Amino acid sequence: MSPRVVAAGLAAASLFVLGAAPGARAAPGAGEPAPRAAPLPARLADPGPGGQLITALAPGAGSTAGVVSWWDLRDGRWVRAGSAPARFGAKGLVEGAARRQGTNTTPTGLYDLPFAFGVQAPPRGTSYPFRPVREDSWWCQDNASRAYNRWAEPRPADCRAGESEHLVAYRAQYAHALVIGFNYRKPVRGRGAGIFLHVDGRGATAGCVSVPAGAMRRLLAWARPEKRPHIAIGTASGRTAITRY
Repeated sequence: MSPRVVAAGLAAASLFVLGAAPGARAAPGAGEPAPRAAPLPARLADPGPGGQLITALAPGAGSTAGVVSWWDLRDGRWVRAGSAPARFGAKGLVEGAARRQGTNTTPTGLYDLPFAFGVQAPPRGTSYPFRPVREDSWWCQDNASRAYNRWAEPRPADCRAGESEHLVAYRAQYAHALVIGFNYRKPVRGRGAGIFLHVDGRGATAGCVSVPAGAMRRLLAWARPEKRPHIAIGTASGRTAITRY
């Protein structure tokens, strides 16, 4: 999804917390230590099959800003390896299965991360599959094309340029990026194409998740293909609560 600037203002996103988990204890009495909340991945319905997870958490469905954190599973417990402010779609977030292309919404859900790519060379320490962006690198978003929601190099004849992204044109946003596996394995036409975790532009995204450039470099150096990292995108509560995924 094109990272063109679609909103200039961003709400502060670092001052929200998830509500208490079901069955949580009441507030401790005087002198009693407060119980430690389970780490966020442990509260998800399904944190994925691997040993690494990225969470992209927004305060609510209408939010355009939130927090991305990345986690390692160590001895059966999720440990946060890093976090950064995040940006979402200009029209907020929506359940992935109900999303429509062109709505400037970020799809919620749990997704794999097929590969990384970038205009710049991969950061030092990167072991994740990485594709360099070249002059003829495109992401096809044309619903009529056989290459719908796929990297194309060069752009196929049946994929219109006006319905696709010329990746090299977004040198800042696509300096480094991870493909989010939304609508990727078996694409549904009209649901959406080109949803990435990429570097911030100047405002909210057109449906992707973005983070500062330094955070994106740290994420690529952290991700390990053998640990099968996934990304969970959602809100603090409500129908798109991240804990549902």
